[in-house]
Amino acid sequence: MQSTTEEQNLNSLDIDLKSTSEIVRIFHEEDRQAIKAVEAESEAIVRAIELCVAAFRAGGRLFYVGAGTSGRLGVLDASECPPTFSTPPEMVQGIIAGGDVALRRSVEGEEDKPESGARTLREQQFTSQDVLVGIASSGRTPYVIGALREAHAIGATTIFLCCVPPPEEVKRWVTHFIAPIVGPEIITGSTRLKAGTATKLVLNMLTTVSMIKLGKVYNNLMVDVHASNTKLVARSIRIVQAVTGVDAAVAEEALARAGGHAKLAIVMLTRKLNATDANTLLEEHEGFLRHILD
Repeated sequence: MQSTTEEQNLNSLDIDLKSTSEIVRIFHEEDRQAIKAVEAESEAIVRAIELCVAAFRAGGRLFYVGAGTSGRLGVLDASECPPTFSTPPEMVQGIIAGGDVALRRSVEGEEDKPESGARTLREQQFTSQDVLVGIASSGRTPYVIGALREAHAIGATTIFLCCVPPPEEVKRWVTHFIAPIVGPEIITGSTRLKAGTATKLVLNMLTTVSMIKLGKVYNNLMVDVHASNTKLVARSIRIVQAVTGVDAAVAEEALARAGGHAKLAIVMLTRKLNATDANTLLEEHEGFLRHILD
């Protein structure tokens, strides 16, 4: 049966005859459908976040597996976690069919091999403590299904993110589904459009909300940011200032003593502790700055 992602979109028929402004209007109309589709899956997203947080607290990891655009979006989301939340690189990992070369150049044939998806998980030493999020807009990518089947056999939690009604044939291997139904694409079959937008929105929430629940955000500040470049150092200074009320010079000096860790600098300043004692206090409160400051 043909996937809805492969159907023609009636709203974009004869798009090649339309003016640029008309085409842009169509994009806006269709993108709103993607946002609505994700909102309709709110309860499913909440449950998926709960599964991820439980795994993280038990020492597990989160893996994204996808092909093409889906794989690239998973790798993108995973790669943003260390600089944003100071997570170890292995905590959230993105796997794309065809390997890292597929991030820049299409390796289309690899997505048709379910055994490759399963083998990649074994190579990453995937365990029953981990969570696998398989991403496949069409709901039927063999590489992703092979990975889901392997993860299920190991006894791990499996989440399937697709943009069509969940296919019956994969339900036996999936713990939980997130299925924002975005409908046909503006350009038939081009799932880097609405399906890609919906996927990115969901992945944003999976990791960001999980990290909030793990204490890596205070108020709406990324207090666990890793200050690895000039922009992030400046941001860290502003974060320390916002929480403690000190001036920029004091914040910068505290950050230097804290090894660039904003959260640690905040505890040092607010509780008048050295770095070692401040770090011990953070560990006692499992990294939750709110618990210490309140």
